[in-house]
Amino acid sequence: MNEKTATASLSSDATEVRAQKLKLLREQIGDVYPAHFHRTMTNAELAAKYEGLEPDTETQDVVTVAGRVFSSRNSGMFMDIHDASGKIQIFSHKDTTPEEARALLPMIDIGDIIGVTGVVRRTKRGELTINAHAITMLTKSLLPMPEKWHGLSDIELRYRKRHLDIMTNEESKLRFRQRSRIVSGIRRFMENDGFMEVETPMLHSVYGGATAEPFKTHHNTLKLDMYLRIAPELYLKRTLVSGLTDKVFEINRNFRNEGVSTRHNPEFTMMECYWAYADYEDIMDLVERLFAELAISIHGTTEFTYGDKEISFKGPFRRVPMPDAVKEVTGIDFLAMKTDEEARAATGASGFEVEKDWTWGECLAFVFEEKVEPTLIQPAHVTHFPKDISPFAKEVPGEPRLVERFETYCNTWELGNAFSELNDPEEQRARMVEQLWQAHARGELEKQLDDEFLDAIDQGMPPAGGLGIGVDRLIMLLTNAPSIRDVILFPARRHKAD
Repeated sequence: MNEKTATASLSSDATEVRAQKLKLLREQIGDVYPAHFHRTMTNAELAAKYEGLEPDTETQDVVTVAGRVFSSRNSGMFMDIHDASGKIQIFSHKDTTPEEARALLPMIDIGDIIGVTGVVRRTKRGELTINAHAITMLTKSLLPMPEKWHGLSDIELRYRKRHLDIMTNEESKLRFRQRSRIVSGIRRFMENDGFMEVETPMLHSVYGGATAEPFKTHHNTLKLDMYLRIAPELYLKRTLVSGLTDKVFEINRNFRNEGVSTRHNPEFTMMECYWAYADYEDIMDLVERLFAELAISIHGTTEFTYGDKEISFKGPFRRVPMPDAVKEVTGIDFLAMKTDEEARAATGASGFEVEKDWTWGECLAFVFEEKVEPTLIQPAHVTHFPKDISPFAKEVPGEPRLVERFETYCNTWELGNAFSELNDPEEQRARMVEQLWQAHARGELEKQLDDEFLDAIDQGMPPAGGLGIGVDRLIMLLTNAPSIRDVILFPARRHKAD
């Protein structure tokens, strides 16, 4: 195959040109997508091995590399090919490259994947290069790369065609590598702290463990409606009851049939753990140690930047009870109020619309969300939540309206939620029954009691601290990502036709 034969009568349409080249390649060389090709090293390994090679120096070392063509100059004489580890320059010249290999050059487009065997040299300009002796077509790309191949400018297109986003955007590639490091770091931290990882079901016949709208499906063989899990909590607590381990965790995918925003995706990742014979203060310490270790692993320090804010994950974090935080910001002293009516009146007097059936705790939580959350920039543990909205936490001694619960906030976001877990089986049943009545009153008629969980609690669960961390939001912070969709490889999106 010569250059004239290769390029004769090709269409002017870029996609059609590639299709025609593929046809020609099949006729001339046969298999354009070979199953077997073995490189001797990655581009990064090559760069490391020859780091000390002086400019204008050629070795006698023959290597084989492979990667996607990202640039081509002088009719293919110079090409840059990228693998997952980096790039290498390929040089194909009549003095060094056989005619058979050079004849392939006109058929190679940006985006094709090729293999190259040749000798290593460093150019006068210091560029590590392979003088090609043989070129193998490994994958013909039938679609052109984006015009601005350094990155897609259309944000929605980046999410829809994530393969192109990562292929052409170093920032996205780095972010997803950092995500992998963070998730691995969480797992390593938990295991080093003595926690045992388990796997719990993603299909539940009774949904629970959190208040959220589930996704519903149907099992044909069992003739049973089932739900994608909204939280693994109740199964993890049953594991604690079993005595399998005193420290259990799961890095899990959860599904909630609710809104989509820069901080919410219908499926998301959490790390949830339970620690027997510990309480919520022990869990606060664990969170601070974990966050600091993750920040250091990504940034080399506990200090980092998110947007225009300087964030510090150096412990200890601020710890403030929710009623105190509300009083500091608004002046409203909910602890001085004795009735739900007083709480509703105070909330309404502050300019908020109040539902007629709101309890004291619901009013406190609402004012906190509206007025205090926007002020929480540096990491802080907000403690002592209302019992009304915390069915799985133990009461604060001396204040039965509050429970030993905290949420960790940073950049105004909730990152984690933790309790001193309720293990009194009678009180647990009473609270879950009350929660069920409230759900049915809201029209959630499919909500049921999880009798298997309650049966396990009747068997006896040790006192424990429990924690759930929103992994995606934590990754957003640590990688300076503006949206949760920037840290989820393939986020939920509307159908293209919508």
